[in-house]
Amino acid sequence: MDINTIAQMAGVSRATVSRYLNDGYVSQEKRAAIKRVIDQTGYVPSRQAKTLRTGKTDVVGVIIPKINSASISRMVAGITRVLNDAGYQILLANTDNDASREIGFLRLFTERRQVDGIILMGTVFTPEHQTALKECRVPVVILDQLLAGWPCVHQDDYAATREIADLVLETSKAPGYIGVLEEDVSAGELRHRGFLDSCAARGVDVAEDAQAVAEFTVDSGYSCAEAIMGARPETDALVCATDSIAYGALTYLREHGIRVPEDVQVTGVGDGELSQIVTPRLTTVHHHYKTSGSEAAKMLLGLMTGTDTVPREIKMGYEIVKRASTR
Repeated sequence: MDINTIAQMAGVSRATVSRYLNDGYVSQEKRAAIKRVIDQTGYVPSRQAKTLRTGKTDVVGVIIPKINSASISRMVAGITRVLNDAGYQILLANTDNDASREIGFLRLFTERRQVDGIILMGTVFTPEHQTALKECRVPVVILDQLLAGWPCVHQDDYAATREIADLVLETSKAPGYIGVLEEDVSAGELRHRGFLDSCAARGVDVAEDAQAVAEFTVDSGYSCAEAIMGARPETDALVCATDSIAYGALTYLREHGIRVPEDVQVTGVGDGELSQIVTPRLTTVHHHYKTSGSEAAKMLLGLMTGTDTVPREIKMGYEIVKRASTR
């Protein structure tokens, strides 16, 4: 079954069927005849043929660092809603925080012309990333990181972490911090700097062994809380770079009979669903991740259609959600 057979069965020209399939003008009578034949035969147009004819795949590649992340799933939900409504399908690529895989997917998507555009949720941008991005032959939008010179949608991580640290320091005098690798500019460097600047503004000196670098996991948060409390038992607050890390810290404190928030306050970043049901409920930063995904998708649509030609940066707002893990 091909377009010529459809035309013959419907009693119209091949060009008329082509216009119908590409949403061009076709009279109501001929449109009904073509639709009737397609419904009867179950004909599905060849995507490869359409790509060759139009130069479009109607597919967008989304490169993510971690598939089992609440924040990332919310961003993907926002992306999907906008792009599906615009007639695009999503090709999701998970890298497991492997920078080389990010570069590999960037090149794979563009070299084989599999997608019309790319949304990249990167974590650590290297010179190799810069080279791969410059070689991309389709529009690229960076999501959840700030990368100079590229269209991007990112969180105000510095201000958010500084504000939540300010909240803790109203009653805490010996805070600790559990962050992630500084090479991750948003979650690592900016959140850590926000915490340290809040402490400096209040004249609070934070010892090196009261600060730890974790992975993005509950287990790692547990281990880092154990290390900090072992080295600095006087610690009365743990400001964590993510909710997952904070869940681990809460688990350690509960297992060792340390009361939260009476003895140690705990905060996170992300406001995932578990933040409302852990014990005690977690004080955290609410980033508008789903809206961030929607904004990135809208930005990419503008670049793919040519209605938006100037690289733009969108810095999202945030909210501090105060719950039972702080005083």
